[in-house]
Amino acid sequence: MKIKYFPDTDTALVQFTNKEVFETKEISENIYIDIDKNGNLVNMTIEHAKANAGLREFSYQEMLPKTA
Repeated sequence: MKIKYFPDTDTALVQFTNKEVFETKEISENIYIDIDKNGNLVNMTIEHAKANAGLREFSYQEMLPKTA
């Protein structure tokens, strides 16, 4: 997964895969998803990302299953 931020447009692009985009769907006024021909998520675009997604800070944490 890659996250790209474009400050000139305050847009974030979250790339999940490198598959070819078949269709773009509008989820809300500022959120769009791209899907492949099988309906799997390829990208998500967030417009006005700082306001709509709190993109002032980003962190990543992998949650591993607890062992007994």
